[in-house]
Order: sequence, then C-alpha cells, then structure tokens
Amino acid sequence: MKLAHATLEHAKGGLSLDRGAVMGIVNRTTDSFYDAGRMGLEESIAHGLDLWRQGAVVLDAGGVKAGPGPEIDEAEELRRVIPLVEGLAARSDALISVETGRVRVAEAALRAGAAIVNDVTALADERIAGVCAEQGAALVLMHNGGQLRGRPRNPRYDDVVTEVRSWWAGAVERACAAGLRRNQLLLDPGLDFGKTTYHSLELVRRMDELTAQGLPVLVAPSRKDLVGESLALPPPERLEGSLAVAALCVERGAAMVRAHDVLATGRVVAMVETVLGRRQPRRAIRGLWE
Repeated sequence: MKLAHATLEHAKGGLSLDRGAVMGIVNRTTDSFYDAGRMGLEESIAHGLDLWRQGAVVLDAGGVKAGPGPEIDEAEELRRVIPLVEGLAARSDALISVETGRVRVAEAALRAGAAIVNDVTALADERIAGVCAEQGAALVLMHNGGQLRGRPRNPRYDDVVTEVRSWWAGAVERACAAGLRRNQLLLDPGLDFGKTTYHSLELVRRMDELTAQGLPVLVAPSRKDLVGESLALPPPERLEGSLAVAALCVERGAAMVRAHDVLATGRVVAMVETVLGRRQPRRAIRGLWE
C-alpha cells in the first residue's frame, strides 16, 4: 500500500510522514504495566534521550497510566510530567508529545516545550482541542471504547473497524470545530482499549481500511495484551510479537508506531518500507561491482 503524502503540523513546525516514524515511550509512573521502574526524573530524562538517539522522532512523556491503576491527581501529574518535558526539550531536538487528558497539564507541557498532545481520553475535556489550536500543537485522537483506567468488560461491536472509523469521523469534526486543522491530527485505533484481543487483532488485520481514512494513523501495539494473549507471554517476552504487529500495521499504511523498543521497531519499519519500495536500501553494493 502506498502512503499518502502527509505532513503533521505541530507546535514546532512540520513532521513529514511520507515514511513511517517511531514514537518512543517515556513513562514516569509507578504502575506502568511494563517499565514501572523509571520514576526518577534524571533517569527518565536519560532514558528518553537514549530513545531519541536510537531513532525516536517523537518522545511521548506520560505521568498517568492509561490502564487500570490508582487515581493520580492533577498536581501529581504536573509534578511528574512537566520537569520531564523541560529536561527532554532542553537536551534534545526530539519532538515531544505529552500523554494526558487534562487541559492544564496539556497547557503546561506545551509551554515547557511539547509540540503534540496525545489525548487517550479522546477529548473527554474538549478544551484540549482549543488549547492545541491556540498553540499550534498536533493532537492524537485515540479510540478507547469509553473504557480507561480499568479492564474492559465484555466490549461489543457489530463491526469494530466500522465503529472506530465512525468514531474517528466524529472526533475529527469536534477537533476541527475547536479550531484545529486536519493536518494537525493523528488517529489512534486504541489497540486493547475498550476491546478484546479479538477486536484488536481485527483492527490490525484490516488496518488498510483504517489508513484509508485520509489522516495519518498512529498504532501502539508495544508489549500489549493483544500480543501477550496471542502468544501466552508476559510483557518482558512480547518483543517479537510487538514487532510483528508493527510490521503488519506499517505494511498496511500506519504512519507512526509507538514503542518501548525504539531501535528494534525502527529497524522493522525501515525494512518493511524498503521491501515495499518506500525507501531505498541504505547501502546496496551486492553484485554491483565491475
């Protein structure tokens, strides 16, 4: 599948999405399902910088786990996230995304150097779209099936792909009504969120129908339950499965992959796109000598 030419406009300029990009995950939480140990500020900044050096185009900074866990108040989220954004912005040229559903956290992060807001609540507070419009920031809109901070209980869809596409259309309309332009939006199908593993696998299988929407799609399969339940493996052993899902999504037109394992994911993205002819081999000499 050929990617549509696209540039994501954000608070620092524009990001070409003609080729697949990798978003590196920088969590500053105590209860992340995979990398919960990185709570110290300097350690979190160092980890983010390492992901940037490995090839992450975007660093996604978060202070509240999107899945099940205890309530984190706004003051604590600000305490966790803002110094992280400031540190990453001061020490790298990476684009910084903030994963939040709170308008004050989004505002503060954009002031601190973020360029993108990754709103996993999908405009539960629609003021976030207005803040992004005012600051020129990009916005990620994730379909969550109405279920965050808890395990999904019997989610039902007549056709999960059709329903995600329909929900995206409504979310884009609301974002644009708040002043955003379409070229400031990324769409995320929300693998695992408000979905069974069967739903998430169907979304991956039919990713080409999602990427045909005309806006760039971000996918986030890294170490998730759709991989763990498919292979009966715990999070530390889900790398190969995560890479396989990333490869399938990129082949079907996904523009960005959110990942814990940036170096490996970036190599998979580059290899898939080279096979498809979206990239040229970086060093092709075999059989080409006289």
